[in-house]
Amino acid sequence: MLSRLFKAAAITTAIALTPCVAAQAQSTMKLASATINDVQHEWQKVFAKELQARVGDAVKTEIYPASQLGAIPRMAEGVLLGTIEAFTTPTSFMTNVDPRFQAFDVPGLFKTPDDVHAAIHDPDYRAHLEELFLDKGLRVIGAIYNSPTVVFTMKDVTALDGLKGLKIRTFASPLQIKPMEMLGAIPLPLALTEVVPQLESGGLDGMLVGMPILTAFKYYDVGKNILDLRFAEIVSMTVVNEDWFQMQTQEVKAAIVEAGRAAENQVFPWGVENVQKTYKVWTENGGKVNELSAADQAKMEADFSKLSAELLAAEPAVQAEYDRLRALVDEKAKP
Repeated sequence: MLSRLFKAAAITTAIALTPCVAAQAQSTMKLASATINDVQHEWQKVFAKELQARVGDAVKTEIYPASQLGAIPRMAEGVLLGTIEAFTTPTSFMTNVDPRFQAFDVPGLFKTPDDVHAAIHDPDYRAHLEELFLDKGLRVIGAIYNSPTVVFTMKDVTALDGLKGLKIRTFASPLQIKPMEMLGAIPLPLALTEVVPQLESGGLDGMLVGMPILTAFKYYDVGKNILDLRFAEIVSMTVVNEDWFQMQTQEVKAAIVEAGRAAENQVFPWGVENVQKTYKVWTENGGKVNELSAADQAKMEADFSKLSAELLAAEPAVQAEYDRLRALVDEKAKP
């Protein structure tokens, strides 16, 4: 009798647990970003396709662009806590998580999109990069060229002196904040979602930004002026919560890494072309693009180089990472 009861109980228990086991067989991977219709968004879409091609329905990807999962600081917190599995963002927005992200922001490090692409896809460096932030609980699964740095301004600015006294939204990185201070501007790190209201109310006079953001969010309806500084090339990375990553099967983990790398190679030419398109879209919608004089450009680059050296000297871990990148960029640039 007891044997039959135990058997019946076991069968009942197995039936009750079966839906749970099936439900756990599929992981959900939320991919968040603050932008839309740019290279970050494109990488996420291609990554999702590449991952599905490798593991089918074992992972369900959900893409949330345009700050749908919160402002940038909230998304950064989310991926650290594991409430968001993956977050795609310019490295500058992760410097408060780990200062070594600053190494990618140093003015003059990358001169061209090809500099970025060659460095982050060097096999040895790539293996190093993917595990660089594991001590913070984050794994890099994507690294892409984003765009050159420009300054959007409400008033027409044609020279460096014109930035003096202007309240400029920057990324959170000291290597964006301090250069703006050097030019006499007032840097204000703000989430992207806060920028337009502040521009319209006078709380901001402009923003340091990648060009594609301006056209994706139609900033030409807010203001018309760009000062094309181009002192740095923005690098975006996708970081994934390491605890979530380690919960996946070996097959899924390998597929995530492979899909990330495959997506980067596919979207690199798309991203370069998209930057070129954004300049055209900007002017077609009444926008103006100002370039610095040769003298202003040379002075800015020299001053920013000296400033960067001082900031790096105060951060040995950042200096070490920058030196590694600098050597790699110089090596790849050799004929």
